[in-house]
Amino acid sequence: MSNFGVLPPRLVIDPLLRDWLLEDIGRGDRTTGALISQEVGQAKWLAKAPGVIAGLPVAARVFQLLNEKVSFVAVVGEGSSCQPGEVVAEMDGSLDALLTGERVALNIVMRLSGIATLTRKYVEQIAELPTKLVDTRKTTPGLRLLEKYATTVGGAVNHRMGLDDAVMIKDNHIAAAGGIGKAISRIRQYIPYPLTIEVETESLHEVEEALQHKADIIMLDNMPLDMMHQAVQMIRQHDSRVKIEASGNITLETIRAVAETGVDYISSSAPITQSSWLDLSMRIRR
Repeated sequence: MSNFGVLPPRLVIDPLLRDWLLEDIGRGDRTTGALISQEVGQAKWLAKAPGVIAGLPVAARVFQLLNEKVSFVAVVGEGSSCQPGEVVAEMDGSLDALLTGERVALNIVMRLSGIATLTRKYVEQIAELPTKLVDTRKTTPGLRLLEKYATTVGGAVNHRMGLDDAVMIKDNHIAAAGGIGKAISRIRQYIPYPLTIEVETESLHEVEEALQHKADIIMLDNMPLDMMHQAVQMIRQHDSRVKIEASGNITLETIRAVAETGVDYISSSAPITQSSWLDLSMRIRR
């Protein structure tokens, strides 16, 4: 199974990569600068643990920002599985660029591959069901675009990227507005076409209210399975066009049972917040 996420264009990615390189390089790579002048060489990346690879095109760009002549060849494709000892990528070019960019490039791919690996495990639990796994906004500040890219490589679907993508009326919004009906009515006056309105609900009464006020998406938040079944039936009978999302404490052990209630989407922060980095290393040869 593989899914090809879409990376943002270089116009968006390059400033991030430059900032991360500047953070690591500071006033200069004192070790590499003292040892290397104009030498060229080769390097390879090796997997030290099994997992799903994500982020190699970003790593290639890291090295090319340091020296545009560096050749970076992905041996393992995005979204493909790797095993310990397997060559993941091969590089050829300036040893100065390879050594200076090593840590930043590896950090990115290790982080993104860890997310893709755990995402794939969640997706496999519901693979033959119509329910889709979606990510959340619980991301590392500054890394959201790349972390959400990694979930798509793992097989998930992106939820909104930011607060401007869609309207999501959560419990605190409902409390501040004085109820679901008031919140939807007020928001509908201001949002532009074609933004959708999603409402978070915690009870069947709230589901009914969200339906009455024509919410486009209804989230069933932290509902017991029996209540979730009832909520799905209620929504389907009222308006089959309304999308249903389940959320709250989704684990590898519970995701299938949640999907079997008939929801369209299951949102979880776990593939990002609970993932471990995939261990990779670089080996230089001249």
